[in-house]
Amino acid sequence: MDLSEREYSLPDAVIGKLLRIAVEDKNIISLGPGEPDFDLPKPLISYAQECLPQSNHYSPPGGREELREALAKKLKKDNKMHVAPDNIIVTTGSQEALLLATACTLDVSDQVIIPNPSFLGYLPTFELFNAFPVGLQLKPEDNWHVNPDALKKLVNKKKTKAILLNSPGNPTGNVLPKKILEEVADIAIDNDLHIYSDEAYEKLIYGKKHYSIGAFNGMNKHVVTLQTFSKSYAMCGFRVGYAAGPAPLIEAMKKTHIYTTLAAPTISQMIATKALSLPPSHITKMVTEYDRRRKMIVKGLNSIGLETITPHGAFYTLSDISHLADSSHAFAFSLLQKGKVATVPGVEFGTHGEGYIRCSYATDYKLIEQALGRIERFVKKVES
Repeated sequence: MDLSEREYSLPDAVIGKLLRIAVEDKNIISLGPGEPDFDLPKPLISYAQECLPQSNHYSPPGGREELREALAKKLKKDNKMHVAPDNIIVTTGSQEALLLATACTLDVSDQVIIPNPSFLGYLPTFELFNAFPVGLQLKPEDNWHVNPDALKKLVNKKKTKAILLNSPGNPTGNVLPKKILEEVADIAIDNDLHIYSDEAYEKLIYGKKHYSIGAFNGMNKHVVTLQTFSKSYAMCGFRVGYAAGPAPLIEAMKKTHIYTTLAAPTISQMIATKALSLPPSHITKMVTEYDRRRKMIVKGLNSIGLETITPHGAFYTLSDISHLADSSHAFAFSLLQKGKVATVPGVEFGTHGEGYIRCSYATDYKLIEQALGRIERFVKKVES
């Protein structure tokens, strides 16, 4: 069977192969998954049982009204964004929200500036629509923050249509400060650009403050904010995310939604509505434990000699292995096979991720301790 050129051009994500091996070999400790290791909050488990008999029907393409109303209140309280329920679309995860926003804003060869390294799903999404992604290098000496001066130089007045931001960031764990976001906002206004603001890890913050660029003055016509229930509420498998933005864009996304998944799962939307009513203690409990693991894994990796900048958001570390191997793929696979620890090669997140590995601390504390011991023994053998 002949496949499309578009399909052939999509990258084969090595992370899938790594995680498959990690699942098959029970002796491997996995620091690979980008999902919480916490169970669904107990109140949501019992509520799911109540919802089941009522959840066998489609929901509207824009999302259930009661969820969009609850989200509007949440965005106002938590993100300082004044968004009408009609300016919100509920999607099958935040990745679909990005896909819909891309389909509705970018034409063939339109340029979109994306951080490099960044989440491995961004680049293929834009390439699926034959847009032209332009990488903005993130540097450890900048604490992996977006450099506004470098961003300005990449803007092409005729071709650039959008900027993608991710804060807190995957795989870097960086949290963009208000000053940088303000400078990016000015660039977007000056050049009439869209901003896709991926804020999937907005609640997973350690010692910093999260700012939503969509709340800044003048940005209501430029920003589509992408968020999800996957990380904050440990609801990855329920596949429910959402986007908030300008009315014309959200209406276009609702129209296009009919031709993708039609609607997010009804039971997931019902549970998401309930999740928004839970006390913050459910999230605080997770964040407190992640913070404990974060401090331990950063200290451990640095003591091994894998230079690691302390992340302030999400649940990942990005560690320098360039002095040990020419290829992050080679290092990660060797560590997997010989050291029995699964990590993700940095190059999976972009060309400027080469020379690094990503470790997830969404893993039990004791398992992380064991993994650090294995990594240390592996590194000593590589150095000897």
